[in-house]
Amino acid sequence: MALWKTLIGLRTPKKDWYTTGPETISGNADQLQVTYLGTAGFILKDGHRTVVLDPYISRPGVTSLLSPLVPDTALIRETIPEADDVLVGHAHYDHILDAPDLCKQTGARMIGSASAIMVGRAAGVPEAQLRATNGHEDIASGKWTIRGLPSKHGKVVFGRIPFPGDITKLPSWPPRLSELKHGLVLNWVVDTGNLKVVHIDSADFINEELRGQQADIVCLCAIGRRYRPNYVKEVVELLKPRWIIPCHWDTMMTPFHAEPDLIPTVDLPGFLQEIRDAGCEPLLMPIKGTLYFPSVKAPKMDT
Repeated sequence: MALWKTLIGLRTPKKDWYTTGPETISGNADQLQVTYLGTAGFILKDGHRTVVLDPYISRPGVTSLLSPLVPDTALIRETIPEADDVLVGHAHYDHILDAPDLCKQTGARMIGSASAIMVGRAAGVPEAQLRATNGHEDIASGKWTIRGLPSKHGKVVFGRIPFPGDITKLPSWPPRLSELKHGLVLNWVVDTGNLKVVHIDSADFINEELRGQQADIVCLCAIGRRYRPNYVKEVVELLKPRWIIPCHWDTMMTPFHAEPDLIPTVDLPGFLQEIRDAGCEPLLMPIKGTLYFPSVKAPKMDT
């Protein structure tokens, strides 16, 4: 590891932290394939549908954050060659920057808040591919169903929310960091008909919005454990998942094909143990790693 990384507290996850997953055999068209893109990004795919959440693989370096943020079009095309729907949890740069290019390349719909749609419009995504939602509605995605649940952003920068507020006019494209305010934050419920995935992409949530939902898999922002008391415990009590996949544990600025660096404030082993203590199976995925889930409903956890 480079000395400068050691000096500022960056380190790479240990190989034995990663899981081999609940399934290693692929081939069933109904089997859910989950690929982790780093940060809060995932690809959910079966033989019929591909849904991408919060794609962010361009990863401009720290010095680039002072300039307009330019998506890496070639890397996006290489990494995610197909998509039917692209879901944006909120409009901060590390959740939305690559979504418009992905939609333009694949013809996918871009689904998110009014702020997220404003970004897509600025980037030139055709209007027919833009789908705004305030949550609380079921959106058909082939045989799947998508539903947004209003949420809130964690106070992760010196006790404050970074770049709060809504995007009410077209931002520049490529945008500057400060133009990408978070807008309405949405957690996503993706129901494949066989399994239900809940995606929580920020370090906080609204209990009342999660109550009454049930998930087989939760993709859970690892940053939240530091900023919200009982973060894991409450997610498990509300959603009763069998599996939790940690996300948003890497620094966001390490190049996509390089070894990831942990965010210094994220205690990943502690997060994994807390998931186990809550009665769930943690599935830590390497960036670009893929897991295959059985095409039958997982038994609900007893609480």
